[in-house]
Amino acid sequence: MNKNLLSIEDVSADDIAAFFATATEMHDVQNRSVKKLPALRGRTVVNLFFEDSTRTRSSFEIAGKWLSADVINVSAKGSSVSKGESLRDTVLTVAAMGVDGLVIRHMASGAAKQVSEWTDAVVINAGDGTHEHPTQALLDAYTLQRRLGSLEGRHVVIVGDLTHSRVFRSNVLCLAKLGAEVTVVAPPTLMPSGIVAWSKDAGFATSYDFDDVLPKADAVMMLRVQRERMNGAYFPSAREYTVGYGLTRDRLAVLKPDAPICHPGPMNRGLEIAADAADAAQSAVLDQVSAGVAIRMSVLYHLLAGEGGQA
Repeated sequence: MNKNLLSIEDVSADDIAAFFATATEMHDVQNRSVKKLPALRGRTVVNLFFEDSTRTRSSFEIAGKWLSADVINVSAKGSSVSKGESLRDTVLTVAAMGVDGLVIRHMASGAAKQVSEWTDAVVINAGDGTHEHPTQALLDAYTLQRRLGSLEGRHVVIVGDLTHSRVFRSNVLCLAKLGAEVTVVAPPTLMPSGIVAWSKDAGFATSYDFDDVLPKADAVMMLRVQRERMNGAYFPSAREYTVGYGLTRDRLAVLKPDAPICHPGPMNRGLEIAADAADAAQSAVLDQVSAGVAIRMSVLYHLLAGEGGQA
C-alpha cells in the first residue's frame, strides 16, 4: 500500500479489500456508547480545506477523533491564504509544526499530488478540482458492496454532470477494480472531452439515453449538477435537464426495486433527483454518509498506524 492516497490508481484491488475489511470493524464503533479507539493516539492530522465541505470534512474530523488523533481544521477563509499566502507556503508552515497527516481539498486538479512533494507527512486527497475524490469512491463502493454483496459483474450506472465531477472519475476506476460493469450517462454537453477513448482504456460504457440504460441497472448513482463550476449554458433549463436526466418518480418506478440509489451529496432535490427517489426505501444516501466515517477511519488507520504507515 502506498504512503499517500492521492488517486484510486494508487491502490490495488487487494488494498481496497483491506480498506473495506477494516471499515467493517470501524463501522461497529458508530454504535458504541463510547466511540473511541486508541489507534492514532499521539498522531496529529490537519484537515486543510480550500473548498467548502460538509460531509467530507466532518467525516474526516470524526474519523480522526474516534481514532484518538489530534485533529486540526484549517480552512482558506480563516487562514493566511485569505491574505495572499501561497499553497506551498501554507503547506510548509503546517508541516513544520510536526503534523503526521494532511487531508487536503483544493479547487485545482493535481493539488494533492503537488502537496505530497512538499512534505513527508501522509497526504490524503479529499478532492482536487475536477480530478479525483478517492475516499468518496471507496465509500460508494463499500456502500454498494454492503447492499449487493460482490460487485463482480454488477451493472452500476452513473448519471449527471460528468464534466465537472471528480467523484465520477474516481468511481469508474474503483468499480472497475472490483469487477463491476459501469455505464456513465450524461447529455452531450456534460460528457468530458476524450471520454470515448478513456472509456475504452478504463473499461466502462457511455450513453446519452438514461431511459435505455436504467432498467438494466443493479445500482444507480446520481451526480450533482455543479452549477458553481459552470461558466456557460450546459443545458437550456433545469426542467429540461430533469426531464432528460433526472431520477424522477416515473424513472424510480422503472428501476429494479432492490437497486440501491446513491448520491455523493449535496443533492439538488427536484433537479437531478426527485424527493421520492432520495427518500425511497432503496436509497443508500444516508448509508453513504455513515460509510464515509468508517472508510475514512480505515484510510487513516492504514496510512498512519497500519502497515502502510510510519508507525
